[in-house]
Amino acid sequence: MNKKKIILVANTTWNIYNFRLNVIRKLLSEGHQLMVIAPVDEYLEYKEKYPQVKHIPLKSMNRDSKNPIKDLVLTIELWRKYKRHKPDLIIHYTNKPNIYGGIAAKLLGLKSVAVVTGLGYSFIHGGTLSSVVNQLYKFTGKFHNRFIFENEDDRKLFIESQIVNESKAHSVKGCGVDTSHFLPSPNGVHREKITFTFVGRLLYDKGITEFIAAAKEIKQDFSEAQFEVIGEFDSDNPSNIDKESLVQWVDSGVIDYKGFVRDIRPFLSQSDCIVLPSYREGMPRTILEGMSMGKPVITTDVPGCRETVIDGKNGYVVPVRDKVALKNAMINLINLSPEERTDMGIKGRSLAVNVFDDKLIAKEILNIIQPLIDEPSN
Repeated sequence: MNKKKIILVANTTWNIYNFRLNVIRKLLSEGHQLMVIAPVDEYLEYKEKYPQVKHIPLKSMNRDSKNPIKDLVLTIELWRKYKRHKPDLIIHYTNKPNIYGGIAAKLLGLKSVAVVTGLGYSFIHGGTLSSVVNQLYKFTGKFHNRFIFENEDDRKLFIESQIVNESKAHSVKGCGVDTSHFLPSPNGVHREKITFTFVGRLLYDKGITEFIAAAKEIKQDFSEAQFEVIGEFDSDNPSNIDKESLVQWVDSGVIDYKGFVRDIRPFLSQSDCIVLPSYREGMPRTILEGMSMGKPVITTDVPGCRETVIDGKNGYVVPVRDKVALKNAMINLINLSPEERTDMGIKGRSLAVNVFDDKLIAKEILNIIQPLIDEPSN
């Protein structure tokens, strides 16, 4: 076995804990030596399960800073860590590691992979920030040996924008979902209430205001419908909702706010439908978790989201920012029989197991990077 030293870099340890453990497990099973470079947070607990992974704190990462001096400091810190540890391959996750880690890797002649996990606020809203990020990717794109995208739309966008050559661009179906952990719960059970559940950070870009608007109108005609919101504020994100709005929604009785929860499964098990009217995603993990638990899904026809739902089969796809279409999709689901909702959930579970399982995704990623692993290092 060709054992190599591989470094994974991300903007938070939270990102590693929630989305990259499948890749860590796969690479460890192949006998490789792994290191993680990321800012330390409470999700460092992943080390309890994988003590053989060396975690290297990243001190200068500020994922939302637009200060070029701070970004230069980040580049220098990554360069120093790469120079010290001399990895055979670096896998970068999220925009800043992709851009500035790519520069550091190039300066040292190290093999590098950029994983584009989603294009976020800057690409949704356009303007100067979007242009700057685009130009930075154009500059650093050639520094990476491979690009891996978590949906096909982002891959096509980078190719059409001439950021990356098509031969180096690959897409997978997100980061995957652990289908042995998110197991189906009883569906089709007749309950007095039909529960729609929004799971995600409390951002306007996640479509939460459309969810609230649709909920207000539906509750006027369907007393059996109830709406839950599960998620936390992201104060560093420009799209973060204001707290006064959340208080108003809760006080008016439109939603039942559950806050942030570590284990989402008990809430998903009591839901009849997972709703994410997002403006753009990499590949929405909350939808995959709901599908894995056999729940119908309502989401938007945007990159990432559209790949999770076959309209009318395992849920409904609606136009983005369209509260009327969202409301009508929810009403359609209310009008289904329990057996029809169960059938939608079964089809979603099948997709989760056969297309989105995290073991399948980890295997696909390994297949993409294997030629780089096999190549002799400089």
